[in-house]
Amino acid sequence: MRFSLASTAALLTLGLAASCAPTAKAPPAAPKPAAQAPAASRNCVDLARIAEARVVSDRIVDFHLRDGSVLRNSLPNACPGLGAEKAFTYSTSIQRLCTSDIITVIHTAGGPRTGASCGLGGFTAAPPAPAATN
Repeated sequence: MRFSLASTAALLTLGLAASCAPTAKAPPAAPKPAAQAPAASRNCVDLARIAEARVVSDRIVDFHLRDGSVLRNSLPNACPGLGAEKAFTYSTSIQRLCTSDIITVIHTAGGPRTGASCGLGGFTAAPPAPAATN
């Protein structure tokens, strides 16, 4: 089958006309759920507000405050041994624990001795604990 230049132009014109023809409108897409805003991070927490610290993993420590709230500190890097030992120490010259502070893992087996030292990250509100089921 041979097409002439005139028939090719006619086919192109028909194709363009078909692609430009009005079509039935699709129903509008459902709006996407808004992305959850990242939790605001704080740089420090007053030592007097801390009731207890619980190690969650090599990178996460939850600080339970006296008012019942929990601040999570996500360390920027894994701290070797922290998750297994679940114990650390720190030293600060002010009455606050800050992102610029260093924690040191305490190994308890065979008598207390220090392990890795790691920098803290920002403090954010911890996600709520799952509800207990009976």
